[in-house]
Amino acid sequence: MSDKIYLLILKTGIYASLLSVFLVFTNLLFPFITSKQISFNILIEILFVIWATFLVKYPNYRPKWSYISFGLVAFFLALTLSSFTGVDFNLSFWGDIERMLGVFHLLHFLVFYFIIITVMRKWDDWKWFFIVSTLFAIIVSLKGLGEDTKTYSTIGNTAYVSGYLIFNFYFCLLLFFKEKASSLKWLYLLPLPIYFLEFNKANTTGALVGLGFSLIVLFFLYGILAENKKIKLATLSLFVFLAVFSGLALTYKDSDFIRKNSLLAPIAGIDVGKNTFQTRLISWKAAIKDFKNHPILGTGHGNYAITFDKYFTADFYNFTRSETYFDRAHNNVIDIASTSGALGLITYLSIFFATAYYLIRGYIKKYFNVHEFVLISSLIIAYFVQNLAVFDSLVTYMGIMMTLALVYWFYQEGEDSIVDDAKEIVANKAKRMTSSGVDNKETYTLLGVGVIVFIIMWNYNILPLKMLVGTIEGQKAWAQGRAEDTVEIYKDALSYNTVLDRDSRTSLIRIFASNPNAYNKFPASDRLEVANYIIDLAQKNVDYNPGDSLNQMMLAQVCDTASKLVEVGGDKFNYYNDRAMDAINASIGASPGRAPVYFQKAQIYLSAGNSEKAVETLKEAVALNEEYYDSSCHLGRTLIYLGQTEEGYEYIGKCIDMGGASLLSPSGLVKSYASHFNEEGDTERVIKLFDRLVKLNPKDTSVRIDLAKLYAANGQKEEAIETAIEISEIDPTVESYVNEFIDSLE
Repeated sequence: MSDKIYLLILKTGIYASLLSVFLVFTNLLFPFITSKQISFNILIEILFVIWATFLVKYPNYRPKWSYISFGLVAFFLALTLSSFTGVDFNLSFWGDIERMLGVFHLLHFLVFYFIIITVMRKWDDWKWFFIVSTLFAIIVSLKGLGEDTKTYSTIGNTAYVSGYLIFNFYFCLLLFFKEKASSLKWLYLLPLPIYFLEFNKANTTGALVGLGFSLIVLFFLYGILAENKKIKLATLSLFVFLAVFSGLALTYKDSDFIRKNSLLAPIAGIDVGKNTFQTRLISWKAAIKDFKNHPILGTGHGNYAITFDKYFTADFYNFTRSETYFDRAHNNVIDIASTSGALGLITYLSIFFATAYYLIRGYIKKYFNVHEFVLISSLIIAYFVQNLAVFDSLVTYMGIMMTLALVYWFYQEGEDSIVDDAKEIVANKAKRMTSSGVDNKETYTLLGVGVIVFIIMWNYNILPLKMLVGTIEGQKAWAQGRAEDTVEIYKDALSYNTVLDRDSRTSLIRIFASNPNAYNKFPASDRLEVANYIIDLAQKNVDYNPGDSLNQMMLAQVCDTASKLVEVGGDKFNYYNDRAMDAINASIGASPGRAPVYFQKAQIYLSAGNSEKAVETLKEAVALNEEYYDSSCHLGRTLIYLGQTEEGYEYIGKCIDMGGASLLSPSGLVKSYASHFNEEGDTERVIKLFDRLVKLNPKDTSVRIDLAKLYAANGQKEEAIETAIEISEIDPTVESYVNEFIDSLE
């Protein structure tokens, strides 16, 4: 093929890669992630075959030496090396389904970069590339704005949406300043209000800080570099205004002026004291503490969870009771330092130092005009700053690779005449085309690389795709009550033995780990066989990394559940119970500050009839953090179950007082607790328990009637009236009685 055809195919493929942002296949596990990444992988692998063949036939098109390219290659080599030296190679290199950020997937972005710098030969190529990207961003924004709640759009995460919009915001500005036709120029600014509305709705603190800081830098740079005195004065004035206004807005972020203004309200969310920041601070401290243990190559790319677990303390529960497992540091720099060590961090930062070098040197040499220099610099700053509170995703990896490639192109265009290179290519084209050796090389490369890439594509993209489809089919079967079909479908899905089976196994394990009665849906003769299969799946996940606290706990859960299927005290029981105890001890050893793991250990002791050890273990959990009411709830419930009612109700009382009534169930148990505290005349606790009963039985008017009476007796007239009105809404036939009750209160 001619070089023009190769370039057309490759450019079309690169443009098409931007479509991945829209892909959400609901028949896949984690559809917002897997749909995009697997599709992107397959496309890039196909393009890689064409690109490699193209470079063999037309060597003059090979990318030139660049510190940016060197930094990228060095960084990905560091990540790859850390995968081999880390604690879990599978997670490091292949990644998991939830994130799909293993080295294998990241290497596709490196290829994406190299193809871009190969085929983007003139500004028109870039112009249409950015036009396509910004048009797609409009669609993503409109989709998000049309959603009632969180603005996930087609991307699936508000932080990812925000990062995606930052890139396209700056792409629009680049198009505006590069456009020579004044009639078209202003069209490129039309998407900005749409982006801003969607960005504002996403309300992601890290992205807000990143974009805001980059705009301050933007006006500062314009103020310093602009040649026109009026522009210099205006931009410096804007810089001062934004800097001062930002400082005042952050200082008075709780004022009505900020909170009641829809445009400024997101600033109120920038608070170092809020729970999400505090939990991330705990996470970052863990990484810093552990760095000395793995200073060169870290724990292995993607293995941040083991560090977080190791230094997890129960104080974490003071800020949140959910999202207590961090598989990322939520700070790109800290995450890279923790998982790939100093080597990973140095090579990562080298990419940005190289970019800064080319930007500054290129600006001095007039390769970049002031607009190009300022906008690209500000974009990279926005990206870097926002990543201090989050981590990369497909859309931001694509965005940064496009940006780095753009810097490469601007600088190379300045260093070498693209026109002259093109003439040289044309002059030598006839000679190359008549060489049978070159033609043979083209054929051999196409076939050789094509076969290798097809094998990679089949094993690491197509087969995982089949596995993911099967996983969803298995989940559907379970939801439809087809228990036996569920296991068979999962067995079929996992029969492909893909490198990404981990999350599929986990999805089936969770069904049985969280639902001990799940085995009752199978014939009695099959239950133990199913249990052994589930245990085998859990063990395979543990084998990746025996230091994984969560996987060890799930293994303990399914082993404990299996022990309930056999005679207590028998050999099989002891086998399952011992395996459960070994796994739960390993889980606690990996993360000794996690109270819920102790709950599971207590359950294993109870299964074995060792009530004394169960209580002792739960008291250990309480001691980890007295304010974590979950522990008091579990201990109190267990003590009452064991007949130690006096001490048990003492802990149930603490559980209720700290807000733990929401954990108590079923209704019969909650009623018995309410009866006990009613006898003691503890109306406050009784009210909280009846409020819980209302939530457990939302259509039961009798519970609400009792709650309304309790409110009235306790002098809580407004709550009594509100509850009475709810009763009439559920059962209109009692409206007259409700009105009499309300009148009696007034």
